[in-house]
Amino acid sequence: MQDSQELLSRLNRRGEPLSKGQKRIADYISRHYDKAVSMTAGMLGRACDVSESTVVRFAYAMGYEGYPEMQQTLRSLVRQRLTAEQRFAIASEIDPDDLMTTVLRNDMQNIRKTVDGLSQEAFEQAVSAITSAKRIYITGLRSAAPLAQFMYHYLHQVCDDVVLVGQNTVDACEEVERITGDDLLIGISFPRYSRRTLECMRLAREGGATVIGLTDSEMSPLQDASHICLCAATDMAGFVDSLAAPLSLINALVLAAGLSRRDALREHFKRLEGIWDAHSVYTEQGKE
Repeated sequence: MQDSQELLSRLNRRGEPLSKGQKRIADYISRHYDKAVSMTAGMLGRACDVSESTVVRFAYAMGYEGYPEMQQTLRSLVRQRLTAEQRFAIASEIDPDDLMTTVLRNDMQNIRKTVDGLSQEAFEQAVSAITSAKRIYITGLRSAAPLAQFMYHYLHQVCDDVVLVGQNTVDACEEVERITGDDLLIGISFPRYSRRTLECMRLAREGGATVIGLTDSEMSPLQDASHICLCAATDMAGFVDSLAAPLSLINALVLAAGLSRRDALREHFKRLEGIWDAHSVYTEQGKE
């Protein structure tokens, strides 16, 4: 119950008293938030035995310009607390014949939403922080671990000193204990957010380092733990996280950082190609 009340408290921007009908809507959302996120205003009204106009007035009373804006905020809040079982239940409702197109279109929509919502100024600040840092720490755990590994793989080609945190037997927080004001930590996490990633980010801030957060929305707890926060939409069609947009954002960050050092990076890749050829790292076209 306390968790549900906290959800409504974060959703309510005004904190004003609600009418009897509006209280029924609030009660329904608190008890069935996993269903409410996908309901139209009319559907929610029928579930609460109130009119659609009452649902719209409820959204206004909560401080939103309309029901769609409130629903989007609710969706962001709810995604933070959906269990794996609830997420699987959502996936189970997809028609198997439509599954492939549903998932791919969902990823396309996430990239589109990310492009529309991403701040160019924040992106440029992040690139500047990456290229000016003495040492870069990257941490992403659980489902975000592949993103952290991918970013490390390419960013260590661009920058001299890059550390991937949380992949060893040593505790992740211990790995950032010596971080300094000349360093940068990039924390990557999406719902359900990793507590350990947040702890690393907070430790880095306490150590004076710049902290970049890569997450899904302004409602994310990474927002307050970051100096610079970049959001990429990850709305999922089921229990598997949609990481297409975060991966595209990481691509853009690495490419921008690389192009800022294009001459040095060009020479670096020339040397690497010689090493790769000498050690037959890649197969040659036309040969097995």
